[in-house]
Amino acid sequence: MNKRILVVGGGIGGLAAALACSRAGTDAALFERASAFSEVGAGIQLGPNVVKVLQGWGLQDALKAVAAFPQRLQVRSAMTGQELGVLRLGAATVQRYGAPYATIHRADLHALLLAALKQGGDMPLNLDSEVAGFVQHDTGVMLRTTDGRQAQGAALVGADGLWSRVRQQLLGDAAPVASGHLAYRALVAQSSLPEKLRSHQVTVWLGPAMHAVQYPVQAGASLNVVVIVTGRVPGDIASWDHAANSANLRRSLAHACSPLQELLQAIAHWRLWGLSIRPPMRGPWEQAQNRVALLGDAAHPMVPYLAQGAGMAIEDAQALAQSLAASGVDVVTALRHYANARWQRNARVQAGALRNGQIFHATGLLRWGRDAAMKVLGEHLLDMPWLYRGPA
Repeated sequence: MNKRILVVGGGIGGLAAALACSRAGTDAALFERASAFSEVGAGIQLGPNVVKVLQGWGLQDALKAVAAFPQRLQVRSAMTGQELGVLRLGAATVQRYGAPYATIHRADLHALLLAALKQGGDMPLNLDSEVAGFVQHDTGVMLRTTDGRQAQGAALVGADGLWSRVRQQLLGDAAPVASGHLAYRALVAQSSLPEKLRSHQVTVWLGPAMHAVQYPVQAGASLNVVVIVTGRVPGDIASWDHAANSANLRRSLAHACSPLQELLQAIAHWRLWGLSIRPPMRGPWEQAQNRVALLGDAAHPMVPYLAQGAGMAIEDAQALAQSLAASGVDVVTALRHYANARWQRNARVQAGALRNGQIFHATGLLRWGRDAAMKVLGEHLLDMPWLYRGPA
């Protein structure tokens, strides 16, 4: 294929799609509504299924320079501090799945994808290009920006996130809905923490109606901490002020164990996000229709309880590029293959993340049973071969 693919969105999913297409020999152009490429948020966990894709794109050294590679994942009770289970990472993950488990700052992952794209040198990266809509026709797609510009391509990929304008036009479905969970996020230099609070592993704290996750990023120099509690955002979630009141968080976790309390007390600044969701995907039409495809959060937003939101976007990008590069396949057929290859796996991860949210936040007998099962089965429950092996 030598016809251009139009990619809408300059976040992790959009950059991954443009990079994967470029590496596979498919011409692409990217459109980002902001005036500069940037990424907000804090940490991301990358399972071996995702690291393997990034390594295949030639990003192994770039990833090593900015990511951390924890040796273990530990689950603890947020109420008692007791260890409930451990999953070996590091060399054990490489042996099982062919790639390590990594943790990385969102901005670092975004930057290495952007740098890899720019090294190619000839892909149009269009900033200040907010998409107003598109028109499909027999031989291609015409994209319109809000300032009146137009671009023609063989296909269009909507990687424009949770509030995707491309999705809205393609599927015409309802807006995402609030999940009832709030995420407090913080990033703190490890050197600023007392020695006993520093960590180079992934730790998950499970408690009634809450859970917390901490892990190293920025090659281990910083600690990413996320605390998720029940609650709802006042007003419009799409334009909400994310500045967080740490006093509210501390009140929510007033009954947590001392080690977790000490970590919260040591962090002064938090950002607060209301988590929004869509139901798990119902069919391939939610991934692509004719000459328009969706990718990442535009197609399948998910709660972060399997730590695979960015991962599924990167897997999407690889599958998209492979489908478009297939010899003798027209664009419409290629996007149909892409949708059929991706929607069921994405739906399974969405559903698994929702189920994990119920398990993580369990109360009463369900919480007791969860903790008892974790103590007995440990790694068997925490390991997920169906996920970490990557797509079939």
